[in-house]
Amino acid sequence: MLKVRVIPCLDVKDGRVVKGVNFENLVDAGDPVEQARHYDREGADELVYLDIAATNENRGVLFDVVRRTAEQVFMPLTVGGGVRSVDDVRALLLAGADKVSINSAAVARPELVSEAAVKFGRQCVVVAIDAKQVSPGQWEIFTHGGRKGTGIDAVDWADRMAAAGAGELLVTSMDRDGTKEGFDIGLLQRIRQVVGIPIIASGGVGTLQHLADGALIGGATGLLAASIFHFGTYSIAQAKQHLADAGLPVRMAA
Repeated sequence: MLKVRVIPCLDVKDGRVVKGVNFENLVDAGDPVEQARHYDREGADELVYLDIAATNENRGVLFDVVRRTAEQVFMPLTVGGGVRSVDDVRALLLAGADKVSINSAAVARPELVSEAAVKFGRQCVVVAIDAKQVSPGQWEIFTHGGRKGTGIDAVDWADRMAAAGAGELLVTSMDRDGTKEGFDIGLLQRIRQVVGIPIIASGGVGTLQHLADGALIGGATGLLAASIFHFGTYSIAQAKQHLADAGLPVRMAA
């Protein structure tokens, strides 16, 4: 089994880290570069930056944040938000991102995923799926920071994106985002059934057992959380120890 990765997520708006509930009511949570350095020291396996305003607003500031972060941390960086073209992917990789997350633009033009995978390698391409449950066992894709419904079935979309060349899927439950009620395990399981690429589970972590459940029951190998780390509820080391105690393979901090 692949090692399970603990991945803090920094939602960035106007160059600051913010945190909200169900994509709303955003609270300032600090400077992104400082937070990245903190998580690097703590032994996080990766870091995700999502520029949550970028798809709707101008976002040149993100490149500066990525550059400054890449100069100071060693863990891999995944960056998303406002990625609309192969040139955007290239620019973020050159700024220091290891992987680039594509969301709204993949829905608008699915071939962008294939083009990026061919040009830079599928290991660089993450497709972000923001899903909301619309009926029992059925989830719909939303874009533009969770504001725009698409009518696209999330499980079918995951299958399509894996076939298109995505190296990884970042699956966020919009229903669970910020609620601390745990991942949407049903969503993760359904996507796990149809794709063979790694899944990062996102949305809803409130306890360390929620993280473990994402891997043990949901089948994710990337476990993303924000609030529990940002506000000091748990440390990265505590999270990894809990996962190890649950029998999951993890990279323990030196």
